[in-house]
Amino acid sequence: MKVREGLFMNKQKALLPITTFAMMFSFAVWAVFSPLASTFQEMYGLTSTQKSILVAIPVLLGSIMRLPLGIWTDRIGGRRLFSLLLLFLVIPLVGAGFADSYAMLLFWAFFIGMAGTSFAISVTFVSRLTPPEKQGTALGINAMGNFGTAVAAFSVPSIAAAFGVPWAFWGMIIPVVVMLVLVWFFTPDMPKPKQQKTVRESLSVLKYKHTWTLSLFYFVTFGAFVAFGIYLPSLLVDLYGLTPVDAGMRAAGFTVLATLARPVGGYLGDKIGAERVLTFVYAGMTIGALVIAFGMENIWVMTAACLFVAVMSGMGNGAVFKLVPQLFPAETGAVTGLVGAWGGLGGFFPPIVMGIIKDATGSYVLGFLLLSLFTLICFLLNRLVFGKKAGEPAKRFAS
Repeated sequence: MKVREGLFMNKQKALLPITTFAMMFSFAVWAVFSPLASTFQEMYGLTSTQKSILVAIPVLLGSIMRLPLGIWTDRIGGRRLFSLLLLFLVIPLVGAGFADSYAMLLFWAFFIGMAGTSFAISVTFVSRLTPPEKQGTALGINAMGNFGTAVAAFSVPSIAAAFGVPWAFWGMIIPVVVMLVLVWFFTPDMPKPKQQKTVRESLSVLKYKHTWTLSLFYFVTFGAFVAFGIYLPSLLVDLYGLTPVDAGMRAAGFTVLATLARPVGGYLGDKIGAERVLTFVYAGMTIGALVIAFGMENIWVMTAACLFVAVMSGMGNGAVFKLVPQLFPAETGAVTGLVGAWGGLGGFFPPIVMGIIKDATGSYVLGFLLLSLFTLICFLLNRLVFGKKAGEPAKRFAS
């Protein structure tokens, strides 16, 4: 019995670093098309809109499937589900390497999108095995798996240049398989819930106003993180004529900074309250988006404003997910999946909108003005909803 308990404790200690790295490489797979977008545009003669769709397509499935995978994580356990996901990702990575047309790239990009569901699995897995008073910090650290977007931006253009475009996909299979082994053999099983909930019972969280409020907040903060992470390389190439490798390296800086800021947001949420953090975050993002809109012709102004937005969005992501287990301790998996799905969708639409706006107006200004408007709405809603109610149970605010 003591040996079994000791083994469980060792696996529990390994849970946070293993799931964080597993999510990091999953996110690298999720973002693999972004650094190659300009290359594919030249290869197949794509318009800005077509290129944007290719970049955004993986975000779609990865967003929609977060809700069911969050629920399934509660039901069958994070170790099993995470392992199955990593095994599945090998298939579209092999297929994408053999794709020889825009249509086939879109096909495999859709299924590569499943990598984005790693977030719902990992967050639910970690939150269920972490004491409530440490969840903000633990989930902030776990969500540093978002750094995978930067890993893709750093590595994919260089791999493609050195070994050819197919190896940008095939090379990802190695770390995915390594993480599959680590997750399966070295993480613990989640404790079984006292009562198995039906899908209908899991979806009952949809009736709570806080569910939709958090979904909107994450739609903006994580949506900004994803949208900048996957579209910034193309944006920098278009605006300043940078090479894909140079643009990828610069875009990776955004992802790194946003990822490092996320645990700070979770930690501050533990210490001073997530609602206070979000007030500062949305005010900052509103100002940052306006500076980008009217200062993007200057690469230094653009760089400074983008990095500022990176910090704000990263802190916002950590603060939002401090509120999820705090307000929904019994339905963390379902709410994580739903809020995560909306966050992913927040990253799906902006690249497409940016492509359409660029083709229609020849400029990206309108897109950043829209971002500023959305962040201002979130600022006002946060003050209205959580100004006095952040610590009260979610169910008191059911619609």
